[in-house]
Amino acid sequence: MTDDLGGEHVVSARIPADVSQPDKILGPLTARQTAILAVGALVLYGGYWAARPFMAPLAYAALTAPSAVVVTLIAVGRRDGIGMDRLLLAAAHYHRTPKRRVPAPEGIAPLPDLVPAAWQAQASPTPTRLDLPCREISDAGVLDLAAGGYSALAVCSTVNFHLRTGGEQQALTEGFARWLNSLTSPTQILVRAHRLDVIPLIDELAQTAPTLAHPALEQASRAHGDFLAELAAGRDLLTRHVLLVTREPSSSSGARAAHRLTEAARALEAAEIAVTPLDAKTTTDMLHLAADPDALPLAGL
Repeated sequence: MTDDLGGEHVVSARIPADVSQPDKILGPLTARQTAILAVGALVLYGGYWAARPFMAPLAYAALTAPSAVVVTLIAVGRRDGIGMDRLLLAAAHYHRTPKRRVPAPEGIAPLPDLVPAAWQAQASPTPTRLDLPCREISDAGVLDLAAGGYSALAVCSTVNFHLRTGGEQQALTEGFARWLNSLTSPTQILVRAHRLDVIPLIDELAQTAPTLAHPALEQASRAHGDFLAELAAGRDLLTRHVLLVTREPSSSSGARAAHRLTEAARALEAAEIAVTPLDAKTTTDMLHLAADPDALPLAGL
């Protein structure tokens, strides 16, 4: 479809919301659903042939009908956009996963022998060691995820899209689309809102106000600092944070993950998006902030 914005001819395209929906291979059924139903049908059919000598077909159908219904619900049922089979696997994984984990790389030592056996029997289950996915962070800020490969992080600036003319919006969209089409490995764009600490900005305004060239500028700077302090005292201030995360398999090197951030920075220049890779310290601070979302971000984030 085409549209005219600001006197400029703009070509737009509709993107369906279910672009990641699996392909249908048998009517409304996906390959995963077809496989579940096929396995269930083969098991029930094999049971029918095994029970034929001593059970009537109607009795066997009545006996296996609940199982057939359960298999059908597992195959075609969905909750919150997730298939029932995946939910059951996730529930089984959660049930088998230890609930108490502690950061103990050296391992969990058992209770000493001097503790009476009765007390040991009443003690809660021993916690397990917490194995974090990140093994180390290189000097370049690349995360070593062991079997998960390597990952690198970068901060992205934002663009005010709606204030642009039609032609400018078209150029920004085309630049972003070219970068998306150039991706060859998993890439994540994380948009999150976190608390904003305005105290450093208020202190900077108070320090620079006396150095301004005109008394009116100094007064305006101090008034703006007072406004920020009043605003922070009355409500929780939030700011938007955009992260770009690249991922490379373990067979490659960590330098490839960092190089992909450089490629993204060059490609997204056409969309007026500044990509700033994070160094080792900033990456560590970002992981701390992800583990404790309620904490205020550290300087530089």
